[in-house]
Amino acid sequence: MALASSTANGFAVRFDLAAEQPLIEAVALLFLILLGLSALRIMERTLVPFGLSVGLPVRPTLREECATGAALGWGISVGTALVVLLALPSHVQFWTAPRAFWLFALGAAALALGTISKLLALYGYGFQHLVEAVGSVRATILLVALVILDAIVTPSAYGTADGARTLVSAFAALLLCLSWLRTRGLWLGWGAWFGWTASTALIFGLPIGARFSYSAIVDSREFGPRWLTGGNYGPAASVLLALLLIVAIPLLIRLTDEYAWRYTRKPLISAGIPVDIPAPAAHAAVDTPPPPSPSLIQIQPIASAPVREDVTSD
Repeated sequence: MALASSTANGFAVRFDLAAEQPLIEAVALLFLILLGLSALRIMERTLVPFGLSVGLPVRPTLREECATGAALGWGISVGTALVVLLALPSHVQFWTAPRAFWLFALGAAALALGTISKLLALYGYGFQHLVEAVGSVRATILLVALVILDAIVTPSAYGTADGARTLVSAFAALLLCLSWLRTRGLWLGWGAWFGWTASTALIFGLPIGARFSYSAIVDSREFGPRWLTGGNYGPAASVLLALLLIVAIPLLIRLTDEYAWRYTRKPLISAGIPVDIPAPAAHAAVDTPPPPSPSLIQIQPIASAPVREDVTSD
């Protein structure tokens, strides 16, 4: 992250690309993560295809999984935005200049690449190998614990409700773990994460952290308790989002029933020792065909050769 951020900052300063800096950082982060994953694959000497080893298998339901995840993320974002924008005092400002739509496209691309990069590093490779090592339940507990620890030690903006931010991080990590466990891929989890971030930042104009502002067309400012609105950190530090994530977990399980049946069930393999039980003697006698009757062989007499008499003349 630090290397990608410094690289993007250098490009932005050198070539005057301040608006493109989030996208440059996302591209640099994705490149570094793919480079690191490739190096790990070389060290492992694995023959598994790259997409499958990092949790991005190419399969017929790829687009459907992304769309399902995006719809789930959209629903969570709408739930938080409706309460924050309608139930609390807020200020909404629209910017419809032509440059706003260019910044909107840059923000969408940056969010798409940034979310898939983080998923590849944490869930596509790390969580997948953790599941193989200790099992799905222990791997999920360990990863959620690591996310909680990271949220505790990571500093946030002044006035952020850190307790709510930690709860959101924990339930979001659990949701992403279940997305991978139910589908054995990152497509659904990526759709959910990108759907939430794009909807929250680009459509509703709410902050999603203190680093970059992705809002271009809509800019929202809310006035209310920080534990409910998240303050300057955005809904990712609100109790409301934590409650919505709790509701989204059983909904995710319900939506992924078909994927779980198709991609996670183990095929039935017959086991045991083959046993051949001989048939009873009476049955064997009935079932055994009678031996063929011997064929008669007729021996013909050998015809005697005619006797030749030699006549001698005096």
